[in-house]
Amino acid sequence: MGPRASQVPAPGATDEPDGAADPAGTMDPAGGDTGRVTRSGHPPRLLLTLLGDYWWRRTAHLPSAALVALLGEFAVSDASARAALSRLVKHGLLIRSKHGRHTFHGLSDRAAQILDDGARRIFSFGRTTQPWDGVWTLVAFSVPEHNRRARYALRERLRWLGFGPLYDGLWVSPRSHAAEVMTQLTELGIADTGTVFRARTMPPADGRTLSHRAWDLDYLRGEYKRFTAFAEQLHERTLAGVVSPVEALVARTQVMDHWRAFPAMDPELPDELLPGDWPRGRAQQLFIATYDSLGPAAAHRVRQIIGRYAPELATQATHHNSDAHLFPSQGAAQAAPQ
Repeated sequence: MGPRASQVPAPGATDEPDGAADPAGTMDPAGGDTGRVTRSGHPPRLLLTLLGDYWWRRTAHLPSAALVALLGEFAVSDASARAALSRLVKHGLLIRSKHGRHTFHGLSDRAAQILDDGARRIFSFGRTTQPWDGVWTLVAFSVPEHNRRARYALRERLRWLGFGPLYDGLWVSPRSHAAEVMTQLTELGIADTGTVFRARTMPPADGRTLSHRAWDLDYLRGEYKRFTAFAEQLHERTLAGVVSPVEALVARTQVMDHWRAFPAMDPELPDELLPGDWPRGRAQQLFIATYDSLGPAAAHRVRQIIGRYAPELATQATHHNSDAHLFPSQGAAQAAPQ
């Protein structure tokens, strides 16, 4: 069995098989889900990511052929791309319109909100760490076997909130998430099977020992190091001017795709509970630098693709920097064509 940290789905997931809990594959599409979207992954999620990156705050609808071609840059077949469009329309994330014999699609208000919320989480993750007050939030639960679906869902929601399993039925977090946990227990109909409380550890136990027991920090460190090696090389090539617009579009999405997995894997433990020389800060800096530096070339490629089918819309495609979602007024300005 793989490390716990790598098995965290998006919030609200259940144990329904084959994506039944999220039929559109769009749960937290801009961040949170650990599934890969580039090259061989999930076309609906990939398309939403691309629209969030290059069609942010745009109300105009794009020709379906342009969106199919955009997905084609990631080796998505025409048939799979058109199926993705239909799926997103079915689930209210894209709006379909017709002009003569041509079909167009645009983001729904719901999709725009989902993308904004996800992007804020992605771009704010790892920027700062909060000090720890030395108190743990603990959740003790015993869900009967006949209700194992709720038990599975509770575990995944606890992971999303940053909890780790100290024991099978005892999960811990250094943050004060008692109210959120009670809400989850109530929503799942198992409030009478769980208890939430706050406590301090007693000697000889200490915070770092407990954090190593509840989270696979060695695995997480390795994931950060792998990301850092990938992003560092790509960033150096970008600064050297050897990354073409075609490569930049795919590479920027790959950087986003890799980084967006970390908020689900990393509970953002306070510094007091982490080993020395923790790599998250360096990885976050490289993500921001690489994502931002690839933006102009990637947006140029998107304009080229849209221009084949709707030259009058191509100039509206643009990139935004990583801080656009953190500062809305600044983000609105940056969303203007570049």
